[in-house]
Amino acid sequence: MKLRLVELERRERPYRMRMPFRFGVKTATEGRQAILRARVRLENGREATGWSAEALGAKWFDKNLALRDEDNHHQLRRALELAGTAYMEAGLDTPFSHFATLYPAHMAACEAEGLNPLIASYGQSLVDRAMLDAFCRGLGVPFHRAVRENLVGLGPSPVAPELEAADFAPLFRPSPAPRSIAARHTVGLVDPILSADIEPEDRIGDGLPESLEEVVPFYGNRYFKLKISGDAEADIARLERIAGVLDRAAEPYFATLDGNEQYSDADAIADFYVRLTARPSLQRLCASILYVEQPINRAQALSTPVGRLARRIPVIIDESDGALSAFPQARALGYAGVSSKACKGIWKSMLNLARAQKWSAEGGPTYFMSAEDLTCEPGICLQQDLALVGLLGLTHVERNAHHFIDGFGGRPRAEEQRFLAAHPDLYHEQDGRVRLRIEGGNLSVASLETPGFGASVDPEFDAAEPMPKAAWPMAGSR
Repeated sequence: MKLRLVELERRERPYRMRMPFRFGVKTATEGRQAILRARVRLENGREATGWSAEALGAKWFDKNLALRDEDNHHQLRRALELAGTAYMEAGLDTPFSHFATLYPAHMAACEAEGLNPLIASYGQSLVDRAMLDAFCRGLGVPFHRAVRENLVGLGPSPVAPELEAADFAPLFRPSPAPRSIAARHTVGLVDPILSADIEPEDRIGDGLPESLEEVVPFYGNRYFKLKISGDAEADIARLERIAGVLDRAAEPYFATLDGNEQYSDADAIADFYVRLTARPSLQRLCASILYVEQPINRAQALSTPVGRLARRIPVIIDESDGALSAFPQARALGYAGVSSKACKGIWKSMLNLARAQKWSAEGGPTYFMSAEDLTCEPGICLQQDLALVGLLGLTHVERNAHHFIDGFGGRPRAEEQRFLAAHPDLYHEQDGRVRLRIEGGNLSVASLETPGFGASVDPEFDAAEPMPKAAWPMAGSR
């Protein structure tokens, strides 16, 4: 089934964080979320409206410290403008073919304006998701079914030449949508580990956990994502404190380490890991680590072998996953996997899954995908990402917005109540706010199997601010 984009509107809204979130070079205390509304016309003449939403993530897509957060926001707005113009000018095509056909020119247009491939991917991703949501709503089918029955036109394409002869059937094999996914809790670089770390006058007191020590019994998490800073001494000391909390559990737990590009080179992270695994106090934690995520700067990551570290623990790329060629490049350097994030592209995730399955079937190393988070707030953003994770067959996903932002982040009461009514397994009302429901460490996602891309209800679009025209390119940015 083909469709065309006939109208695209962009808005955004601010949010404040209930506690600071430190990752990489950024300590976030507030942010902005982009919201897109797309109206499409299917080839049968039917029209439908769809949505997408995503954080305008400052200092993640571009970590250049010479740029202000406002500059980062304008970069992402410009990528959305460029993608929107291209899709509006396109004719009838399948959801996947829209992406694949427009991808080369969109990447080139962004590069010409000094926007890196990760930023370019953001622009296409939000338009793709809003169109796919409208497509699914127009057909009256859930996202999972639309892909499994390949109503979306996914298949071999010049944008992924190594998949020209690949078998996409495993992606389309009939299988039930998952009913639950484990939430992997993010431990940021300035998060309190023990409750005693929080001075009484600094307590938030909103009924949600404030330290890792409080998070574990509150949500029942068994999976954890631990941020590291690039300072080996400080990282080891902090991980020892974290292990002191996690090791209290009688049941097994699992952890991932996220470098956020902070280690200087491949030898530095390999040396760190040797020291880490030699510490008696960290034996259980180290035995629980599943992989190390993006330890070194993206400028070096796709040109530097990581074999020393990869022989000890799988290593994956995240921020380096800008262009579609990134995962094959990373594989050649010893990386075993790549993250899925809806903000980087839903079609990219599906192509990368096909790659991982193809390469693993060839014998030798096993290749895989992980599911990571870009502060996916409740509602459209969270639910589209969870629907994608479920489609990919991933059993745990990093989730952090529920910890750093209280519920729906100050959005209209009508919106949060609408989502609560439609998805009572995923949300609950607590202390007068609608919040994410995590029980036994798991997210119930059964209600996402609804016509649309993970949701069939709408956000309060008119309550958001019109997105300003991007103030980009800046002088000297090209």
